[in-house]
Amino acid sequence: MRVLGIDPGLTRCGVGVVDGSVGRALTMIHVGVFRTPADLDVARRLHQLEQQIEASILEHRPDVVAVERVFSQHNVRTVMGTAQASGIAMVVAARHGIPVQLHTPSEVKAAVTGSGRADKAQVTQMVTRLLRLTTAPTPADAADALALAICHIWRGGAQTRLQAAVEKAAR
Repeated sequence: MRVLGIDPGLTRCGVGVVDGSVGRALTMIHVGVFRTPADLDVARRLHQLEQQIEASILEHRPDVVAVERVFSQHNVRTVMGTAQASGIAMVVAARHGIPVQLHTPSEVKAAVTGSGRADKAQVTQMVTRLLRLTTAPTPADAADALALAICHIWRGGAQTRLQAAVEKAAR
């Protein structure tokens, strides 16, 4: 399974592509950060993100797009930009018929480190180890995107099957 992990953000949007399956070695295909200039208006920044995510999907052909679920923060401006970037990622994936799965930050941390309260350094360290990288991915947004992809590979399949069973039972 190939997963495109997206750590949404308006200024920095982390992207990571990982191949793998449960019980098998994981392989990093790509990692990076899309940036938009803070002096551009929001609509143009979102358009730039849309174009960059589109290019990434076309280049890497993921089976699934895993996006960090937006959670409430104290800074409303930050959460708005994050939510807008998240929506762009979901729309681009839907345009290509690619399923989208949302994962909470604590779910991602627990999947990668074993603790839902791990800090960014612990997540980066485990991502580096799990993907057998010689250097840690930077900035943290890039490592977080890879962690999202890893989380989905390890947990997403079970969640998708569970959701399908619940929906089937409800019919």
